[in-house]
Amino acid sequence: MAKEIKVAFAGARRSSGFFNAFRVHPETEIVALCDINEVALAEAGKTHGITNLYTVYEKMLDDAKPDVVVIATPMQLHATQAIAALQRGIHVLSEVTAAVSLDEARWLVQACKKSAALYVMAENYTYMRSNVLVRSLVDAGLFGEVYYAEGEYIHELSALHHTPDGQPTWRYYWQVGINGCTYPTHSLGPCLQWIKERPQYISCIGSGRWTDPEHAMEDTVLLLCKTTSGKLMRVRVDMLSKRPHAMTNYTLQGTKGAYESARRPGEGNWVWIEGYCSDPNQWLPLEQFADFLPEPWRNPPPEALQAGHEGGDYFEVVDFVDAIQGRTLPSVGIHEAMDMTLPGLISQESIARGGEWLPVPDSREW
Repeated sequence: MAKEIKVAFAGARRSSGFFNAFRVHPETEIVALCDINEVALAEAGKTHGITNLYTVYEKMLDDAKPDVVVIATPMQLHATQAIAALQRGIHVLSEVTAAVSLDEARWLVQACKKSAALYVMAENYTYMRSNVLVRSLVDAGLFGEVYYAEGEYIHELSALHHTPDGQPTWRYYWQVGINGCTYPTHSLGPCLQWIKERPQYISCIGSGRWTDPEHAMEDTVLLLCKTTSGKLMRVRVDMLSKRPHAMTNYTLQGTKGAYESARRPGEGNWVWIEGYCSDPNQWLPLEQFADFLPEPWRNPPPEALQAGHEGGDYFEVVDFVDAIQGRTLPSVGIHEAMDMTLPGLISQESIARGGEWLPVPDSREW
């Protein structure tokens, strides 16, 4: 099969997580890479055999003429770079979050409406094997009506707040330099896919600044989301507290069962499901229900087994290519991306107003 889809990348370091999946896909060809850091650009080009290198993003789009651009740059660039691609009719696979302001979010949605190209947000935690399996159990009705879910992203990132020469990085300004739930999508994304309703109202509160008061963001930030039918989600984001990482903590509760993810390395994921557990206090390993996984996940190719995020980085690319080829709908299209991004943007106002409950715009009405 001819490799008919030309793919360009923006962001040399983070793009490396996508290179292999696009390289082994039978329909895609990597044609260009862009980064403003010439050293990182040259190193990535040499490592991955990419010779068409650029330091100006728009020049790459215009000269390389890709069919797809993968945006893996700092988060404050995502929306404007996605809009530039969409205006040229180039499909977009964008890292999270989709935007860093409400204005940007609206501009991005409008650009999607005007473009024939497809926008997909690369929320790879929704593709992690354990989260896909839980979603499959939800779809099969094993949990009954799901009415509560929670996710936690606890990831101490102080080592990434400055460059080796002491200059503040984008994370210093955009992740911990703003108070609120600035990075919610890894936690909120899977929960939204389990509950299957958009967040209609949110409230955000914080713990105060104790670990490193230099930053605007409070050490632990809690985001509560009420959905259109009144279901509840809770998200904890903590990128400052001194402790081991715990980026994939999840809980789900339904009328017929519950899910509790592993909390520490080496622990398992557990479910309690009515009719499967004879004892009301008996938890079963999530893997015991692996037969509910979609077929590609039950018999993954070697490329998936080698990919990051439990194979999610591979299947994310497969789904994206299927979507732009019209074989399926995108899992995280523009409106799903807004459902995952907008609560975090509104949280900045809520936390400033003492946790006041505020409405979340529905991008489908923009």
